[in-house]
Amino acid sequence: MTPARSEGHVALVTGGSRGIGRATCLRLAEAGAAVAVNYQSSQRAARELVAQIQAAGGRAQAFQADVSDRMAVETMVDRVREALGTVDILVNNAGILLRGSLLDHREDDFDVMWRTNVKGVVYCAAAVAPGMIELGWGRVINLSSNAAVGTSLPATTFYAATKAAVLSLTRRLALELGPHGITVNAVLPGFTMTDMTTAHLTPEGIAGVTDFFNQRSVLGRGVAQPEEIAHVIAFLASEKSAFMTGQLLLADGGRTDYLSHV
Repeated sequence: MTPARSEGHVALVTGGSRGIGRATCLRLAEAGAAVAVNYQSSQRAARELVAQIQAAGGRAQAFQADVSDRMAVETMVDRVREALGTVDILVNNAGILLRGSLLDHREDDFDVMWRTNVKGVVYCAAAVAPGMIELGWGRVINLSSNAAVGTSLPATTFYAATKAAVLSLTRRLALELGPHGITVNAVLPGFTMTDMTTAHLTPEGIAGVTDFFNQRSVLGRGVAQPEEIAHVIAFLASEKSAFMTGQLLLADGGRTDYLSHV
């Protein structure tokens, strides 16, 4: 099967220096896109990633911005346009997970997640949409989570709420932007081995979580590597997904505890 290609396109990947974002930058660069690697604080990781892409013959540059700051996002998109061209692929990957349950959550934590996980999607989409409309073509891929459609690990209630909001935004933006040739879809990863998801876990904890999800997966493997999610994103960013919009794609190994109530 011919792989999904993105030659001639300019992709902006938020939170691109680590985890799923990093894997996505590498995959889109391999597919032929010029890649804008957004980061908030991981400058060294972003620059190392850019150097890796360039060494392989690709085009990439790093751009610092906090996606929860609308002015910073608009400035970043202007800088990307000047350096690489008009953004016509947007991967809204930047996200924050802060734990808390109903009776013990911190309101500030919920606010931080809402600004990044939800407002960040809005700010980035609004900043790139005029350029996509002018081109008559665009791809917006929003990263949600399977936590948005089911229950899994404890103390992730408010994170899940922000990721559920992303699903609603995906369908509404697909409605608004579809007449301009722009597709908007969401990817809902299951538990994926990244520094964000494993930061609070010991090696024993990682083994326990892996066993927990493996037992609840149709495939018998319920933990993804970032590259596996990046392949789904790359498909949605390509011409091969032209007849799909407003779709919510679960990539979680087939979680059996979600099948009856998604």
